[in-house]
Amino acid sequence: MTEHRERVRISAEGIVLREWDDADLPALRELFDDPDVGYRTPLAVPFDDAAAREYLDMIRRKRAEGTRLHLAITTDGDTPLGEVLVNCARGSIGYAIGAAHRGQGLAGRATRLLTAYAHETLGLARVLLEIEPDNRPSMAVARSAGYEELDVPPEKVVEKGRPLILHVWQHTATTHD
Repeated sequence: MTEHRERVRISAEGIVLREWDDADLPALRELFDDPDVGYRTPLAVPFDDAAAREYLDMIRRKRAEGTRLHLAITTDGDTPLGEVLVNCARGSIGYAIGAAHRGQGLAGRATRLLTAYAHETLGLARVLLEIEPDNRPSMAVARSAGYEELDVPPEKVVEKGRPLILHVWQHTATTHD
């Protein structure tokens, strides 16, 4: 990842993506202590105060290493409604929206903004999403952000003891410019 040590703040489409800080610990717990988030992500279950602290520490460590960038999704620049992240080593994006905030197009907008940032600022020629075949909302996010499903065998991984089959979606720097 190209070094970008200043705090990242991206705003467009009625949302503001910003880096997490200590004041967000209660929001992290509230957003991620959710059965669906626990099922679909590698986050700890339950996601309590200790898990939130550990997660924020990991976010900062990965940012300092230049391998990941995690951003809070907000509409007002303050209150987190979810998260979008880019794994720079893999060139992949992930997202999670708090249960109370789903259905508002936040994941699609955040994915579009972070995808553009990944191409333009981080210099990633292609960005990937990995989506389980039964996760229709995530497929809709991928389509709304201009991603196309690759015609390749799905990836098979085990996360928290659960076998996953992940279909790979791609956005290239020239996709839908």
